[in-house]
Parts: sequence; C-alpha cells; structure tokens
Amino acid sequence: MTRIAVLGTGAMGSRIAANFLRAGHSLIVYNRMIAKVKPLLEMGASFAETPKLAADQAEIIISMVRDNQASQEIWLNEHTGAWLGLATGKVAIESSTLTRTWTVSLAEQIKGLGADFLDAPVVGSLPQAEAQKLIYLVGGNSEVLTQVRSVLSASSTAIHHVGTVGMGMAMKLAVNGLFGIQIAALAEVLGILQTFGISPTQAMTTLAELPVTSLATKNAGNLIAQHQHKPMFPIALVAKDFHYLLETADLHTPTIQKVYELFQRAITEGYGQENITAISRLFFD
Repeated sequence: MTRIAVLGTGAMGSRIAANFLRAGHSLIVYNRMIAKVKPLLEMGASFAETPKLAADQAEIIISMVRDNQASQEIWLNEHTGAWLGLATGKVAIESSTLTRTWTVSLAEQIKGLGADFLDAPVVGSLPQAEAQKLIYLVGGNSEVLTQVRSVLSASSTAIHHVGTVGMGMAMKLAVNGLFGIQIAALAEVLGILQTFGISPTQAMTTLAELPVTSLATKNAGNLIAQHQHKPMFPIALVAKDFHYLLETADLHTPTIQKVYELFQRAITEGYGQENITAISRLFFD
C-alpha cells in the first residue's frame, strides 16, 4: 500500500483517485471545492485542507488541474503549496496538461527540495479513466518511473516513457493537437456531405469502414451524428491545449493556428463547455 495524495479532484482527478482506492492504496485528497471530494471520502479517502497538508502525509503527490496557473498555485503557493510538504524520497507527479516550459521550471524547483519529479499527462477521457484504460506519457528519470509504475497502472493500460522532463507534456500537447485537427476536419466534411443530402449518420456508416478513419474519429463522428455533446473533453479545454501547443512550438504551424481559431470561434458562439464534438455546430446542427 502506497500513500498517495491527489491534488485536484475534478472530472479526471476524481476518477483517477477512485482507482487508487480500488487498488488498495491509502489516499489523501485536496480540492478547493469540498463537495467534489465527498464521494472519495465515502470510499475511504481522507481530506487535506491544503496541498501542503496533503503532501505532508504522502509518498507520491499527483496533481490533476486545469492549467498552468492552477498548477502553480497548487504546488508553489507561498503559504499552502505542496512544495512545503515535499522532501527527499517523495515523488511529485504533474498529470495536468500544461506547457513544457512551465513543467520544466516546476521540475527544477521541486528537485531543489530533494524530491523527484515526473510529468505524466494522460491520453484518454472520462470513459477511459473509469475503465482504468488511460495511457500515460511520462517525462523524467526512468528509475523514478520504475518506482511509481505500479501506482500509475491503477488507472492505465499503457505507460510510455518518452524522454526527459517536459517531453511527456510536449507529447500530450501534440496528441491533443492531432486529435483536435481530426475532429474539426471530420465535422467540416460531414457538414459538406449534408449539403449533398448525405446525413452524418449515413456518412459515418461508410467512413467508419474506411482506412482513412481512425478509431478516435470514428467514435467522435458517431457522437456528432447523434448530436451527443456531453462534455468529456470540453471545447474550452481543447482551445487551452491548442494555445499551449502553439506556445510550445518553435516553427510555423499554420494548420494548428487555423484550427485553434475555429475552436475559439466555437467558444464565442457559446459551445465552450460542450464536448469537442460540438465543433460540428459550426457547420450543421
């Protein structure tokens, strides 16, 4: 049994935390909104009033928050940050989707305290988190990853070590960019086909059988055809990740830029809290 702290128990963090409890680990949770931790407390977790108090009690400290700003607050707040509870022998893991630059800076500050650090964002959304089928993309020391691999396995079917600190985050941003481009292109194509009298349902019946359609776009296309946009990967977060990807990139990225503008337009039109598939609303509804 490992003592684990999860900082941030939103849609993804709460599901990952629940998997740790099911795997028999001791769990401490922190979230700004106490209501979001109540189901975990009923499962046996304990609540810490600050990230610092959570880190005090844990061997492995995992953050799963919205963005760079939230990550900075939860780790490095002068009075309540988790950094105050870190020490030699502890492992800090950032599983949020953040910029590579911030991740590397955070790692340097945490390592200065004697603790180890991994960036370990996940590929997958709510269904994969619930089914323990996430995929981790890990940056950092391979020996540290070996220490925590069994813990991360509680929520995953695969763990890929992609390089040094920050590379896990870079890979995650690239994956989300590629996914977002595919879904935007699919939505546009389905809109074109509808103008020719081919419904999205009919179109997906054919596209799903063709090698040009990935499993991810097949699943998204079926949701589009059913007009099902319950948030699993909300457009607001898609746009955030595109912004971070553009910030990370050190070359001309015209495709990513144009698709980012498309998701920004969807936010402007009121679809920011709907699933990524709601990008189709820009082309048909």
